[in-house]
Amino acid sequence: MIGKLTGTYGGTTAEGAVVIEVNGVGYVARVPLFAIDRLKASTGIVSLYIHTAVREDAIDLYGFTAEDELLFFKQLMSVSGIGPKTAVGILNVSDVATLRRNIAAGDASALTKIFGIGKKSAERIVVELRDKLALEQTARGEASTGTFGGNDGEVIEALIALGYSASEARSVIKELPPELRTGTVNERLSAALKSLGSHSKTK
Repeated sequence: MIGKLTGTYGGTTAEGAVVIEVNGVGYVARVPLFAIDRLKASTGIVSLYIHTAVREDAIDLYGFTAEDELLFFKQLMSVSGIGPKTAVGILNVSDVATLRRNIAAGDASALTKIFGIGKKSAERIVVELRDKLALEQTARGEASTGTFGGNDGEVIEALIALGYSASEARSVIKELPPELRTGTVNERLSAALKSLGSHSKTK
């Protein structure tokens, strides 16, 4: 299995894949459109992080100029019905950060612009990845809604560890009274659990 290719950019094939020449051997890899632009603009040695897809009749390489892009590509493929070609197509629509924010925010419409991705497939991607990507955002100190900060990330992670979904955790954080916005993690977690408990009793 190939994990990374480092060599020189050797142009593109008729199918739109790129060629990376390594010690006299040209490796063909399918890449997102933005990666082609980066490779064309490069001078000298280039590197691609590789996902190797093994099929009965072929071995396909998918390349990315950053590890973060490869990680997101693999997350997309973890969704039922999404293969490597479709995942690359999704990456062609926008940058990784924007796609992650849209999915974490539950915006399936942002994915329906992709040829071959219908409403049901887009909603499946959102359902299967939303909570995971939202948790990653809080871990990085980001917030898809722009309203979280301070120790909110720790409270959300604690709630998820207790079995609540990321969306439930985010919603209850928003509902906390203003006087708790500067409270400790334990104070905020206790108030959040109390609020979630009251919600469940009213259902």
